[in-house]
Amino acid sequence: MTAKIKESLNLDLGINANLIHYQWSPETLQKQTILLNMGRETENGILAVHTGKFTGRSPEDRYIVVDALTRKTVDWGAVNLPFDQKSFDMLYREVTAYLQDTVYVRDAQVCAGENYKMNIRVITEYPWSNLFAYNMFLRPEAQELDTFKPEWTVINAPGYKATPGEHKTKNTNFTIINFSKRIILIGGTGYTGEIKKGVFSALNFLLPVKEGVFPMHCAANVGKNGETALFFGLSGTGKTTLSADVNRKLIGDDEHGWSKEGVFNFEGGCYAKVIGLSPEKEPEIFDAIKKGALLENVSLMPNGSVDYTDASITQNTRVSYPIHFLRNIQQPSTGTAPKHIFLLTADAFGVLPPIAKLNQDQAAYYFISGYTAKVAGTEKGITEPVPSFSACFGAPFLPLSPVKYTAMLLEKLKQDKVSVWLVNTGWIGGSYGVGERIPLKYTRAMINAVLKGELKMSDQGRYTVHPTFKLAMPKKCGAVPEGILNPVRNWKDKGAYHKTEKKLADAFQRNFEKYKGLVSESIYKSGPFI
Repeated sequence: MTAKIKESLNLDLGINANLIHYQWSPETLQKQTILLNMGRETENGILAVHTGKFTGRSPEDRYIVVDALTRKTVDWGAVNLPFDQKSFDMLYREVTAYLQDTVYVRDAQVCAGENYKMNIRVITEYPWSNLFAYNMFLRPEAQELDTFKPEWTVINAPGYKATPGEHKTKNTNFTIINFSKRIILIGGTGYTGEIKKGVFSALNFLLPVKEGVFPMHCAANVGKNGETALFFGLSGTGKTTLSADVNRKLIGDDEHGWSKEGVFNFEGGCYAKVIGLSPEKEPEIFDAIKKGALLENVSLMPNGSVDYTDASITQNTRVSYPIHFLRNIQQPSTGTAPKHIFLLTADAFGVLPPIAKLNQDQAAYYFISGYTAKVAGTEKGITEPVPSFSACFGAPFLPLSPVKYTAMLLEKLKQDKVSVWLVNTGWIGGSYGVGERIPLKYTRAMINAVLKGELKMSDQGRYTVHPTFKLAMPKKCGAVPEGILNPVRNWKDKGAYHKTEKKLADAFQRNFEKYKGLVSESIYKSGPFI
């Protein structure tokens, strides 16, 4: 088999490496990583690596090749940076020539939906990058490999550094997607998330255009009654935590498609943040970190135990593991069309209610806005809450216009009669530094109330409408204290609340101006007003 792969790499990709390690097991990849002094093992035998200079994605260094396929379809701008074909070809030749010693090859698949499954081949310079690919993508059966033909190829060379002036990149690192050649070329960065999100970005282009599938940056789970729920949210909003529920089976924690058949996971694993991880707060994730998982940029104590509170390397400490490391999963990773959708936001201003029911226009408004807030300490120079808007809760991964994805959402909502909820997992009683974070147990209780059908809109008397954000807020919600359901009640200084409320409303209005004339007037007017 290795000889066959070697011939394929040489003839199809121009890679003529001396050693090709094909489909190595996680155990062998871990041993090789240790042998090469690229990582350490924890006291429990889990591989821990440092990804180098980059401990997160680098959005300003992600490009898409401009050609006949992409020129008029990609939403070019600050997110989707153009890269010319000649520069790509030159860089590609240099990267493949660089990979002449040893490469690790992984044949895998994406999209758990049988009608949409796609074969990918991941070629990595480092063994632990290949372990990441094993953990994160779908793993074909042995008999499938005999006739495996890759439809897309990911080439990952962290040790290769581009020369910006010569190669037309901004910096020495890069992620370039070539849709015509079906290649994702990554260099100069060891951060494994570039592999995952490069493939996600490709699917976000391919599936809507070719298959009519709505691609989503969300988690999904399913209840005992077979009803599916989706959780959209940016980093730090609780997407992974809230979707990992002992009473519901996890479909996936991050990337999904919504087709005419229902919802399906793009991936075969999870890539969870572990900063502050504890068995008390997140037992499912904590227990999934076992031999075969890959820890990134965590701090190890002298005895080999992990200090999950230590952010000295990065706030973005991570772990990847196959989804079957979790106890309670849906197999295969598919579900029916969702019954409920939760749009999660960590509002550090303490303005938005902990939960609110959205109509379809509001759902479109808050979806395309993709709001959360950055707090002090998350980025250099941030000393107070800062509004953050990421279109469709995933702007860095959207090759098409956010308006296109929002139109697909609206079509699905009407077609499948889905209820949508805005859930604030952030602060109450004041902004960050004054108020307190909404307890996780209350957020879970509110979501469970929705899933059990306890917050239906049929009884209008159970709701009150926020005067500025026009959000329908329940007056009661099970065992959740009534006092926290209406945010203004939690602030001692009501004047300070209204001042902060106006500041956040202004931020929403300024952000949404770019969609004026691109969405319906009813959606445009569904946001806050002063």
